[in-house]
Amino acid sequence: MSAEAANPGATSRRLGRTRLDLRRIGRVALLGPTSRDRLPDAIGHVADAHRAHHPDADLTILHRAYVLAESSHRGQTRKSGEPYITHPLAVTLILAELGAETTTLTAALLHDTVEDTDVTLDQVRSEFGEEVCFLVDGVTKLEKVDYGAAAEPETFRKMLVATGNDVRVMSIKLADRLHNMRTLTVMRPEKQARIARVTRDVLIPLAERLGVQALKTELEDLVFAILHPEEYEHTRTLIAADATAGDPLNVIAEEVRKVLREAGLAAEVLVRPRHFVSVHRVRLKRGELRGTDFGRLLVLVAEDADCYGVLGELHTCFTPVISEFKDFIAAPKFNLYQSLHTAVASPDGEVAEILIRTHRMHKVAEAGVVALGNPYTPTDGTESAVEGERADPTRPGWLSRLLEWQEATPDPDTFWTSLRADLAEDREITVFRSDGAVLGLPAGASCVDAAYAQYGEAAHRCIGARVNGRLATLSTVLSDGDTVQLLLAHDIGSGPSPEWLDHARTPAARIAIGGWLSAHPQDEAAAPGGAGRPPEPRPGGGAAAPAPGVDTLVRRVAENAVVDLPDATVRFAGCCTPVPPDAVTGFAVRGGVVTVHREECPAVGRMQARGREPVGVRWLATGDCRVTLVAESFGRPRLLADLTEAIATAGAAVVSATVEPPSEQRVRHTYTLQLPDAALLPTLMRAMREVPGVYDVGRAQHPAGA
Repeated sequence: MSAEAANPGATSRRLGRTRLDLRRIGRVALLGPTSRDRLPDAIGHVADAHRAHHPDADLTILHRAYVLAESSHRGQTRKSGEPYITHPLAVTLILAELGAETTTLTAALLHDTVEDTDVTLDQVRSEFGEEVCFLVDGVTKLEKVDYGAAAEPETFRKMLVATGNDVRVMSIKLADRLHNMRTLTVMRPEKQARIARVTRDVLIPLAERLGVQALKTELEDLVFAILHPEEYEHTRTLIAADATAGDPLNVIAEEVRKVLREAGLAAEVLVRPRHFVSVHRVRLKRGELRGTDFGRLLVLVAEDADCYGVLGELHTCFTPVISEFKDFIAAPKFNLYQSLHTAVASPDGEVAEILIRTHRMHKVAEAGVVALGNPYTPTDGTESAVEGERADPTRPGWLSRLLEWQEATPDPDTFWTSLRADLAEDREITVFRSDGAVLGLPAGASCVDAAYAQYGEAAHRCIGARVNGRLATLSTVLSDGDTVQLLLAHDIGSGPSPEWLDHARTPAARIAIGGWLSAHPQDEAAAPGGAGRPPEPRPGGGAAAPAPGVDTLVRRVAENAVVDLPDATVRFAGCCTPVPPDAVTGFAVRGGVVTVHREECPAVGRMQARGREPVGVRWLATGDCRVTLVAESFGRPRLLADLTEAIATAGAAVVSATVEPPSEQRVRHTYTLQLPDAALLPTLMRAMREVPGVYDVGRAQHPAGA
């Protein structure tokens, strides 16, 4: 077990010490490097923190990086008057406390050298390798753009491009911002406020999405103090007062330890104080704070199964607050976070929120992608690739989506608006796809958002959805835990309706829909009904009129049949609606028309009995076809909706539909359908038979005169 796993509270305590150590580090840094055979004292803190997570780490490269950084920054000072080297040292120490691997720490030490000194990228590459050079270059590109309001869109577009290639670039940037925020008091108040607002609007949400909670929470408190000094001071007073009062959380923690000990579950139970912003939010939510609102209990165990064992014991021995239970182990959050959340009431009525996770989960919860190390470490002994495509298995799905948005949105202002809207969502819901996979969507997202999150631009063809097994419109707003199945039309030329923009919450959906509508203005004007939408079925006592354009489709089908009668026009019989590859025959009727029937059609026998001579007919090829099917079923609610959904899923369009009145709880549905390929007919009929309540589906057999 690593030192971090053995002492899970160490990260928070070490981060708290970081600011206290910086002044001494600054004084030591003035003395310069020591002899070659030992690390300089100024980097000794970094080495200690690094070895706590990586006991076997080779510190040689860190030594060399510090020597280069110290010598290149020598003579430079920060606005506080401290030597400039204290900044890269502090950034590196922050990352070392979080468990970053050696390459990241090396790049952190050097992250300002190319921008602010005579050191070149080629020099970094030759002395420290391609990986370090790549990271330094990524951070340098971010530093070259001003954070002023006018520059923000392009700044963060570049930031995301750099991050997309390697999340470690963003890790260094976040640590850089944290140290700058810690030392922001030396700047004018208006500049403090501007930097704090950008930090609040973009960098804190990005830290949240990268899962780096240790950085995110401290950044939140620093921004809170600058932008809301009165509320900050009030919260500080409340926390200070609570520190001198009784501590009900410690009492409950001891009771929890006893319960788990008696159950034979090895677990560490810690009281985890809330940070300032968290306390402030709880106060706004509940009005008056309880003694247990100033913190939460953290239960750490060895294995995933132990988490559920602990949960069972707590819910058995205490009164659970069921509304507070969330399982982020079975369904991890979008930022890699895993934990069980619950709340229990003690016998005296005190309610405590409890987090249950493994030591590994806790490390990732605190440090996010920083804790996952180098995602490009080769496993086969070959050199890690840094050129071309960099497949990062640790990159969260939302980050991939952001990169797709910025590529699809050439206008920086549009991208910036979409980015801000996405980052402003402080709550995400978990929606399950029909195959069990998880979609992370913002609260208030609709089926339109789910479609684009799952299918990308293929969602242009979405025609409907099932939510928790029931048919739903695309405008349906999804709730946490819903299961959604998206239904796509087979027509690849379909596109979205402008109304979809009214139901889209995510930038991915809005950008994709807007892009399609801009590229197809004529389709938007001609088809306001939406993408791939089949004609609506018309239940009733009689047949509905065919949808516009059906005659054209029927002619296309007719062109696939050849009859042995010169200059004859082909027409398919409505009594049996033949389609390829049915065995067919024809009969000449008035007007030079040959009517084509299936050979087993009863009308064929009747006409032959009257002495009518058949005409030879054969299929040239399969293709578009129209067919009439009859579904026999038991009556039940939503049967029509489920049948039409099965038809649409199979790729058919409803031309007309007739539903006969129920007779002895049995219902007969007759559909005239348009298929893009006759070969789909067996699949379509099978899909209709699988609809609950349907006991038979067959081809229509009408009287000969129908």
